[in-house]
Amino acid sequence: MPTEDSRRPGDSRNDLSGSSRDVVQAGSVTGDIHFHQVSARGPSGPVPRQLPADVNTFVNRSHELGQLNAVLADRNGGRVVVSVHVVAGTAGAGKTSLVLHWAHQVKDQFPDGQLFINLRGYDPGEPVTAAQALQRFLRALGVAPAEVPQDVDDAAAMYRSLIADRRVLILLDNAATVSQVRPLLPGGGDSLAVVTSRSRLAGLSVRDGAQRITLGTLPEPEAVALLRAVTRGCRPEDDGDKLAELAHLCARLPLALRIAAERAASHPHMRLDDLISDLRDESALWDALSTGIDDEAEAIRSVFTWSYRALSTHSARLFRLLGLHPGAAFSLPAAAALGEVTLSRTRQLLDDLVGAHLLEQTAPDRFQFHDLLRAYAGDLAQASEPPGQRQAARRRVLSWYLHTADAAQTWLYPLEDHLPLPGPPPEVAPLVFADRNAAVDWSEREQGNFLPAVRDAARNGMDETAWQLATVLWFARPASSSERDWLELGRIGLEAATRREDQRAQTRLLINMGIAHRALNGFSEGLDALERAVMLARRSQSRFNEAQALNLMGLIHLRQRELGLADTYFGQAMSIFRDLGDGGRTATALSNIASTRLSAGHLPEAASVVEEALAAHRALANRGGEGNLLRIAADLRLEEGDTGGARRSIDEALDIALALRDHTREGFWLLTLGDIQRAVAQHGDALTSYQRSAMLHRRLGDRSREALAWRGTGQTYAAMDRHGEAATFHSQAAAVHRDLGDAWQLALELDLLAAVVHPEDPETARGHWIEALAHLTLYSDPRAMSARSRVEALLARAAG
Repeated sequence: MPTEDSRRPGDSRNDLSGSSRDVVQAGSVTGDIHFHQVSARGPSGPVPRQLPADVNTFVNRSHELGQLNAVLADRNGGRVVVSVHVVAGTAGAGKTSLVLHWAHQVKDQFPDGQLFINLRGYDPGEPVTAAQALQRFLRALGVAPAEVPQDVDDAAAMYRSLIADRRVLILLDNAATVSQVRPLLPGGGDSLAVVTSRSRLAGLSVRDGAQRITLGTLPEPEAVALLRAVTRGCRPEDDGDKLAELAHLCARLPLALRIAAERAASHPHMRLDDLISDLRDESALWDALSTGIDDEAEAIRSVFTWSYRALSTHSARLFRLLGLHPGAAFSLPAAAALGEVTLSRTRQLLDDLVGAHLLEQTAPDRFQFHDLLRAYAGDLAQASEPPGQRQAARRRVLSWYLHTADAAQTWLYPLEDHLPLPGPPPEVAPLVFADRNAAVDWSEREQGNFLPAVRDAARNGMDETAWQLATVLWFARPASSSERDWLELGRIGLEAATRREDQRAQTRLLINMGIAHRALNGFSEGLDALERAVMLARRSQSRFNEAQALNLMGLIHLRQRELGLADTYFGQAMSIFRDLGDGGRTATALSNIASTRLSAGHLPEAASVVEEALAAHRALANRGGEGNLLRIAADLRLEEGDTGGARRSIDEALDIALALRDHTREGFWLLTLGDIQRAVAQHGDALTSYQRSAMLHRRLGDRSREALAWRGTGQTYAAMDRHGEAATFHSQAAAVHRDLGDAWQLALELDLLAAVVHPEDPETARGHWIEALAHLTLYSDPRAMSARSRVEALLARAAG
């Protein structure tokens, strides 16, 4: 159950090393102290190295490599040059191989990293959108998931800012439309984007000044050279004329040539004439069946079929079934589930397919399709596998994902209840993880298949599987992912649950949507989802889900400083949890009530609730909940003037955070430690606490709390009569609160900013106080009323 100091249910991830005790206790400070900010958006950020492996036995394309090298020669010569280049050409022409081979040769000239994404513009599945690509690139550049803007234009602006002063190579592979590409282009500077596409993408040339390199089929000598390179050492020297004939039957396309050469290499004693005869027969068949398809497409299809028909029966069946996998990349165990065979046998069959160049192995036990081959395998499955067999294969692989994700939840979110699931089919063997690291590794590798899996289940009439997957995958996401990654599959799951009229399933998904929207500052959307969840929970008499939703609604109202509403919802949730005998969640709701009353300035009421909740958490041995109550108690005692008691409470809380290796809690609770240190004039120690808090929150992607650390820093500098530095930090914090739409925190920040600039610039200070007062009028709780009275008095004094 979420509390005000938690990010997600069960989330206590350890992103950083060190602790709040890794500081210099400076005591009283009289000399210079500097709080240095290191921007996550500057050249000092992470250096991504995303290039896939270079292509084996790459030959030819020397002219096109020269064109790409000329691009760098121009840039190094200091000339004003285009920062976007499009490599266009027909399917199978080797665009990706060319660009990757060139990128590996020149990557050292891009010291700030290389970004790569397959946009899957021609894949049988859904293409990657610009918004999805921006999320991946921004994370690779050091932006925390929660800090990635939801709006594609805002995300593109952040991306351009991040690479403006860097020299980054950006490879955008398999683009189908200009709209996929344009937001991913650099805005200028020394970065270079190279786009591959089957389309000419004329809009990039007209509007963005992109230069185009057109990749045709290979000239005959180069096609023959590729055949020789792949077969070298595997066969006797083949006749050049015969190789030229084979190349012609492959339309001189690199993809087809490699498949044909691999077959020739695997049959060293078979005459090339016989191989050519087989392929010529296949080509004649496609000529007879074709209906206006271009020559290259016919040649590709002929070579695919020629190679496919040479497979063993079992390898061919697995190839067909792999065309039903929801994503282009997959693991050995997923393939075993699809094929209904053992892991060892599946590995043998996959080796056959890799050897025939019908699959690519990208890592140990991990494989992927070329988009043309994936489409071909899917067509074969539709034509050759009976509908019942296709559906059974889909059920097997989706069951594998469902139960493996459930196993991952055990490690990723150990405190959360598991969804009751039917057992997997007997032929499906889900993974079991030895530890948390193994579960995280699986989650990160498979994340790209989560949405396709849910979408595939819904499209193929498996609504129960679709909503179960969406529910379980909420708890199987990697910690580095954003809640935004889940929202689309959550929406599909919710639609599936609605079609089944399963109110409890809808309620669970709506609750998760509420949590996700709250984490993304989508408070209105979060409340809408949670209100629907409450309605459905009451209709289905699911009191536990009702209480969950009410507690989350309280957290959103608390975040918006609608304290009366927050207190009401927390009270309702607590009452239900108490009736259900759920002591842990009752104590959590009590904690949230204590936090609400402290925020409002109702100190005696907060104190009574703190003691009750603290005792409950201790009785349940809930260390995280105990620590949060100790933090609230420390804030309360500080307000009451008991700095000694406050320090004891916060020290105990931080010891708990360190024992749990929980940086979310540590970063938040360090704000209170800094406030206490500042109150007793331990300014150096306070600055150290705020600095670590800001660093932790930046890594965690919590901009609001990072700004609160800046506030504490500004207040500390003000206490040291260093008003210029204080104003800098208060200004930066105010900008964040304004950007987040947080009127309450903005009002407090403007008040503090006005106080530090007033001695030098009374008129500017007056403007800050006037704006602060306008924001404060939105609130009517005792603390807000006190702040309004004080600001009004300051304005009156300034006017007098």
